[in-house]
Amino acid sequence: MNTLSSLLTESADGGLGILMSALSGIATALAVALAMTVYFRLSYRSWRDVVRHGLATLAAIALLAFAGYDMRHAALAYLGLNPSKPAVEFEIRMPREMLATVSDSQIELHTDRNQTLALVGDVRDLADGRAVLRGAVALNHRTADRVLVVSLPGKGTFEFRLRLAAEPHRSLEFGPWHLADRIASPAAGAAAPQDAYTIRYRVL
Repeated sequence: MNTLSSLLTESADGGLGILMSALSGIATALAVALAMTVYFRLSYRSWRDVVRHGLATLAAIALLAFAGYDMRHAALAYLGLNPSKPAVEFEIRMPREMLATVSDSQIELHTDRNQTLALVGDVRDLADGRAVLRGAVALNHRTADRVLVVSLPGKGTFEFRLRLAAEPHRSLEFGPWHLADRIASPAAGAAAPQDAYTIRYRVL
């Protein structure tokens, strides 16, 4: 299975699209800021000026909103996700030795309506001997019954229930860490720390 990192490497065109969207957003913001500065300094303060100022402000807000909307769609397309549907970006934290075969791992989102294969990303080592596995998965159906199932060959299966509404709101920051809801792994052992297997996520 292709990992998220290899997918990103092969998606050079997608990366260029994000870069162009980001540059266009920055250029739009700078142009609007410059135009507004010049406009307000040179204009008189009659009631007509107030109307023009209001319309100019609304136009600036609309341009900035469009730039942000365009950048979000470009980013989701770059990740191989459908921009018209929400997606979950997740981080799973567990002992580093459990992720020795991450390239062969499989992560699926199970719901009461379907199963969706997640994009597996990179692994980041932590100072306490654990590691964080990153990935993303699309939310294709409206349901609150969502379980992320992580299968590691020779290590076991780990299930994490996503505590999200049927139609979750998008968020900029990751939520709090949650413990695994079910661990079926002889490698984990009965003496494994309670917080050794946790997940956090956000909705894109």
